[in-house]
Amino acid sequence: MPLKRALQPMPAFVAAALDESGLRDAYEARPDYQRNDYLGWINTAKRETTKHKRLTRMLEELREGDVYMDMPWGGSRQ
Repeated sequence: MPLKRALQPMPAFVAAALDESGLRDAYEARPDYQRNDYLGWINTAKRETTKHKRLTRMLEELREGDVYMDMPWGGSRQ
């Protein structure tokens, strides 16, 4: 299903963090809308410190595997 929102670019620091943490596969396994929402959320932060806090939270959620934007997620759209 195509995204209804504009596709968000992945900043280099996000790509590097995904690779360094070994979470790239977990990120790629998420639905398109989740990946886009995470990137949009990170990209819209005005301060670099906020961008990095949001990145840290995204990585934690990917590591846990059953959380999306601080909500339970069971691997499919609920």
